[in-house]
Amino acid sequence: MQWILQEFEDTQKLADALDRLGLHYSWHKVVPFVGELIPEPVVHDPDRVVFFGSYTLWRFAAARGYKPGVFKLAPFVSQKAWHPHLVNGPEALFLKVQDIPSGLKDDGKSWFLRPVDDSKEEPGRVRSAKEILELAGKVLAMDADEVPSGSLRHDTEIMLTEPARIHSEWRIRVVREVVVTYSLYKDGSRVVYRPEIDDDALAFAQQMVAANPGYADAYVMDICRTPGGLRLLDTNCLNAAGFYAADLQRLAVAIEELG
Repeated sequence: MQWILQEFEDTQKLADALDRLGLHYSWHKVVPFVGELIPEPVVHDPDRVVFFGSYTLWRFAAARGYKPGVFKLAPFVSQKAWHPHLVNGPEALFLKVQDIPSGLKDDGKSWFLRPVDDSKEEPGRVRSAKEILELAGKVLAMDADEVPSGSLRHDTEIMLTEPARIHSEWRIRVVREVVVTYSLYKDGSRVVYRPEIDDDALAFAQQMVAANPGYADAYVMDICRTPGGLRLLDTNCLNAAGFYAADLQRLAVAIEELG
């Protein structure tokens, strides 16, 4: 596999793992708003190229037909097999940014907000209704053709759910429907990065993977422990999700075996 890395602190961790495995990689910068890479990678086999860095790399990979390239995902909320296990259940409010001013009341309520598509346009977090309306107002103050690439757009669909009390959160990496590596990244209110997982949480992650076969060749799944039990938080693009304390050598070996 040819590994093409964008220059980030996190991808340096992956580069270190590739070094230990004796696997070749190259470093590149991404031209903002254009998506071209500097330097332009010299690709030896278009069917054995993988990218790690920002989510926008998918455009470069797709335009040139590189595979696996970037593992794009269908929105996790569209996966009916997972609906009973979502942290806020299947009930959620879905609004395009352009519909937020008329569809959301400034009533002091707090919402967990995230784009439906795994586009990294806006990080998922809890915001007040007032903050969400202000965010939408800033986007809509621009003409649709003026919105920078990679930012929220007028037609970006947003999911809004009631905030849930979460005890622990884990990031799971799945390749060919096998849990390859995992990391605890939140313990109560503390952000922690440890390569560990509770036995029942690992079993739950494996259950979620098995419940939705064929979702993607490789992806990240975030799960959590709540007062109501273990729940699925969301899924993320493997190529652009933070590594935390994952075993990157195991991940690299699994991706190598894809081709």
